[in-house]
Order: sequence, then structure tokens, then C-alpha cells
Amino acid sequence: MGKIPSFKDEFTFDQRLDESRDIIAKYPNRVPVIVERYSKADLPEMEKKKYLVPRDMSVGQFIHILSLRLRLSPGKALFVFVKNTLPQTATLMDSLYESFKEDDGFLYMCYSSEKTFGCATNQITPSVSFVHYCKVPWFLSFSG
Repeated sequence: MGKIPSFKDEFTFDQRLDESRDIIAKYPNRVPVIVERYSKADLPEMEKKKYLVPRDMSVGQFIHILSLRLRLSPGKALFVFVKNTLPQTATLMDSLYESFKEDDGFLYMCYSSEKTFGCATNQITPSVSFVHYCKVPWFLSFSG
């Protein structure tokens, strides 16, 4: 099985920009988000990369929905990164979108997981290599 191309590799900048503008015009109360898996993560690929997320949804709610869609086993945690940072779970998607959207109009998120068993602390400390890799962020979608 070959590598799944990233959303940016699959579509030109102009195609992505046109699509994000159409989405925002049609669904002003939602934000267009691209959610992509970190290549070294031991998680499956999401069925969809593109999501329309309510602006008033919190990052924590969105992560919960993603974890349900991924059917994570007990003991697995889901970590979401946006432009090399872990967003706070209380942050609203609208605020995250306005702060981190890219020039093509999409918010990009990257996800990974770690086993939570045996952790001595609740602090999340992503590896430098992972943070470096996640130059493309990701998130969730409610579109059909």
C-alpha cells in the first residue's frame, strides 16, 4: 500500500482556496479543517481529511469526536497539533481557525497517539521530530 498523499499535494493552492471560500460562503457558522495523520503514528488514516466544524465547538469536543471515529482502544490517547503546538482543549474552533488558518483558507491539524499506561505525568511532551514533521496541521469534519 502506497503513501497517502497530503491534501496539499493532492490539490493546487488555487483549488484549495476556491474550495475554502465556497465552504465559508455556504456554511458561515463552520470552519474548514484538514485532519491528517502523522506518518509514524500507530493509528489508522481517517476516512476523510476534510471536515466542517462548528465554530462554537471546543478543541476538546473535536478531539473526542475524532477519537470516536478512530475507535481508539483503551489506553490510547489522541494528540492534535496545529502549527507545531498542542491547542488548549477549551479553545473554540473559531478562535483556533482565526489564529492558525493558512493562506488557502483551511485549518490544518495533525494527529498522533501514545500509550497512556505507565505515564508518570499528565504533561504532554511531544518529541522534537514529531513537532518538526507537523508543519501541516489537521482536524475534523461533519460534511457528507
